[in-house]
Amino acid sequence: MRALLVTSAGVTCAMALTLPLATSATAAPAPDLHSASFRPPSTSPASPGAGPPAVRAGAAEPAGSTQSLPLAPLAASSDRVAGAPAAQGLPQRDARPFSLVGVVWDDPEAELHGTVQVRTRTTGTTRWSEWQDVETHDAEHAADLGSAEREGRTVRGATAPLWVGDSDGVEVRVRPRSPEASDHHGSAQPQDRAATPVPLPEGLRLELVDPGEDPAPEPARSATTGRAAVTPAVFADTPPTAAVLPEALTAEVAAASAVNAELAELGATAIPALTQKETLESVNAAPGAKPYIGPRPKIITRKGWGADEKLRERNFAYTKTVKAAFVHHSATGNNYTCKQAPSVLRSIYRYHVKSSGWRDFGYNFAVDKCGNIYEGRAGGVSKAVLGAHTLGFNTNTMGIAVLGSYGSTNPPAAAVTAVSKLTAWKLGLFGANPKGKVTLVSGGSNKYRAGVKVSMNVISGHRDGFATECPGARLYKKLGTARTSSAKLQGR
Repeated sequence: MRALLVTSAGVTCAMALTLPLATSATAAPAPDLHSASFRPPSTSPASPGAGPPAVRAGAAEPAGSTQSLPLAPLAASSDRVAGAPAAQGLPQRDARPFSLVGVVWDDPEAELHGTVQVRTRTTGTTRWSEWQDVETHDAEHAADLGSAEREGRTVRGATAPLWVGDSDGVEVRVRPRSPEASDHHGSAQPQDRAATPVPLPEGLRLELVDPGEDPAPEPARSATTGRAAVTPAVFADTPPTAAVLPEALTAEVAAASAVNAELAELGATAIPALTQKETLESVNAAPGAKPYIGPRPKIITRKGWGADEKLRERNFAYTKTVKAAFVHHSATGNNYTCKQAPSVLRSIYRYHVKSSGWRDFGYNFAVDKCGNIYEGRAGGVSKAVLGAHTLGFNTNTMGIAVLGSYGSTNPPAAAVTAVSKLTAWKLGLFGANPKGKVTLVSGGSNKYRAGVKVSMNVISGHRDGFATECPGARLYKKLGTARTSSAKLQGR
């Protein structure tokens, strides 16, 4: 599970990933873009750098915030079994505006055996929602056991995040589940349940996430070129300079954008779609070769959805290749509009980094219900970026999260089509057949112990590598369609 590269200007892997959250206080100073001695980082998949980190500061990124509230024991219920652990939560209370909720705890190895439910109040009203369930088991979406990201950071246990929309009031209850011991008739005995209670994890906290405002619109584009007048194209072999950097880019935004410089202009909010012919020309295939690569779809960049690049770990982490794609659902619920999808992404991102302690957004890509595709974890959409999406199988794979919950709801056709388009292109770059099989080595999960070789579909669901409901039964049933469509887009 150490088969990864973490790159930075003058910072080793160990130094980069032993810091809590996304702070890199001991990292070497960033190189000065205006210095004659500055050299651009390599943009090859094997050794890409962290991008140009020293651009003018001062440009505002979309603000956001997290309210972290400790839970307390709730009043004893009349139906509570004597000796059983007490429920925890918060009574109805006002809060600063937020749009996403989740519960975290101190020990990332501990599981929450019980139920988590929340009620929220729509901002500026007296209207409270019904109780909503929060998915409690989210440990399977994480960095691999023993990896630098997991061992070198202050990682926490966490529920899945739940999108609730613009709210300013909240109530939460976390109820433990007592183990059920049965007599010979199969009925649970109260005295047995009370004898071996299952305590809730220590340090339970409610996280209320405000995604901040949507990013500002793109600058006006030239009528003759269709390009932003302040953003000339920057290619992989061109060192960024003050003359070509958009005025609005911060150092962190420029770094996250530069790793996509061969695909789009520096600071672009979207990577444009290409036809299959244009895609094949862009990868410089050998004469006479027939690579199976699907047309590149439009991909909304991190800048496009408003990622606050100061939250994440400064460095980018890579593996050697991309052999497979794991499809997930975000389990954040389906009560969002496609216009709100960037806000959902910013909320999940903040929850992953600030609340759960991850180095960055966990998934490599996200897809919304309208079929829009989004860049996820930073490092370059065409590169083998190490994610934290499928515990035990993050190395040499990519994770795609379809925003929503698809256990009992059918995923929109547009979302399934987007998964097909994305995998046809990205897997094609690495020579993978969407309808094929691949052998992966487990890094350790509740389904496969570390070191076990597992044969999987090149396009798999999260449940194929971990005993989980993800990506939801309804979305999982659509993966066969996605495989066939993806392979057809590749020309197979």
